[in-house]
Amino acid sequence: MHDRAIFNADHELFRSNARRFFREELEPNIDQWEQDGIVPREFWEKAGANGFHCCGIPEQYGGPGADFLYNMVLSEEVGYAIGGASVGFSVSSDIVSYYLLHNGTEEQKQRWLPKMVSGEAISAIGMTEPGCGSDLKALRTTAVKEGDEYVINGQKTFITNGQNCDFVLLACSTDPSQGARGISLIIVESDRAGFERGRNLDKIGQKAADTSEIFFSDVRVPTSNLLGQEGGGFAVLMNELPRERITIACRAFAEAQRAFEMTVEYVKQRKAFGKQIFEFQNTQFKLAEMKTSLAVGWAYLDQCLHKINDGKLTPEEGAMAKLWTTETGYKIVDDCLQFFGGYGYMREYPISRLFVDSRVRRIYGGSSEIMKLVIGRTI
Repeated sequence: MHDRAIFNADHELFRSNARRFFREELEPNIDQWEQDGIVPREFWEKAGANGFHCCGIPEQYGGPGADFLYNMVLSEEVGYAIGGASVGFSVSSDIVSYYLLHNGTEEQKQRWLPKMVSGEAISAIGMTEPGCGSDLKALRTTAVKEGDEYVINGQKTFITNGQNCDFVLLACSTDPSQGARGISLIIVESDRAGFERGRNLDKIGQKAADTSEIFFSDVRVPTSNLLGQEGGGFAVLMNELPRERITIACRAFAEAQRAFEMTVEYVKQRKAFGKQIFEFQNTQFKLAEMKTSLAVGWAYLDQCLHKINDGKLTPEEGAMAKLWTTETGYKIVDDCLQFFGGYGYMREYPISRLFVDSRVRRIYGGSSEIMKLVIGRTI
C-alpha cells in the first residue's frame, strides 16, 4: 500500500492518523460490538471529531473540502482494520453525501451535510428489495404524490446502517409505468410515522454492521424531500455507482493486504517439521503470487483513482476495478487462512474474521456477475 505515487505527504499523514484511530478505537471493541450487532453512535461521533467523515464535503457545509483521495485513504484504512468491514461510514461519506452534494437542494445540503460530517446524522441508502437485488428497474416501493406530499409504501432489505440511520435515501417508483425512468430518490427521515425498522439481519460476517430490513407503511414526506428530478433517480444512481464500486474495491484490497501482512508474520514464527513454514518453497511461491497480485491490483486502482479525482472514471472501469479486486482479494484472504491451518478456522484469530467479512464484497455494490455484464456491454 505504501510508496503509491497518487498520494502525497498530507494523504499519508491522514492515513497514519486514521490507522491509529481504528487500532485504538475499533479493534479493541469489535468483539463486543459484534455481540451487540451494532457499532455505537458514540464511535461515529468520535470519528467525526477526528475528521473521518465526508472528507470531500466543502467547507460551506461543515466539511474539510478535501479531494476524494482522502475518502479512499479512509476506505482503505477501514478495510485494513480488523473488524472494519462492520463500519458503515462509507455509505454516509462516500455515497450518500455525494448524492446530496451533487443533486440536493441548498436546504437539503444545509440540513444534513454538516451533521453527517460530525457523525451526528447517520444515513442509509435504500435500494435493494426482497424481490430485486441488482435489477433496480424491478423495484416495487412506491411514492404516490398527494398534494405537496409523497405517500410511500414498500420494503427494503440488506440496508447498511438500517438500525442507526437518521434518514434513508430511498429509491422508489414515482411512475411504475415508466420502468427505470419512473424511479426517484426521496429523503425519508426515520422518525416519520409509518417508518419501521425490521430486524437486524444475522449475517455470516460483518457481525457488528446493523444491516436491516426497513418497512414503509403510508409514510408521508413533503415533496421538498425529493432529491433531484422526479423520475431522475436511476440516472443519478448510475452516475454515482462507479464511485461506490471504487470504494468497495479499495476496501477489498486493503483487507487482502492486511491478510497478507499477517500471514507473512505468522509463517515466519510458526514451525513445522523442524523449520519455519516460511522456509518451505510452497510458502514462498504462494506468497510471491499474492505479493504480485496485490501490486498489480493497487496499480490499476491508483489509475482509477486518478480518473475519479478528475471526474473521468467510466462505469466499466469502476466495474473492472470492483470485479478484479473483490475476486482476487477474496482468493488472497482464502489462501492466507490456509497457512494458519486449524487456527485459521478459529474466531479468535483475526484472519478468520477477514475471511467471512470479505466474502460479501463479491456480492454487494453489484455482484461479480453484474460487473461482467457491465464490462461485456462495452466490448
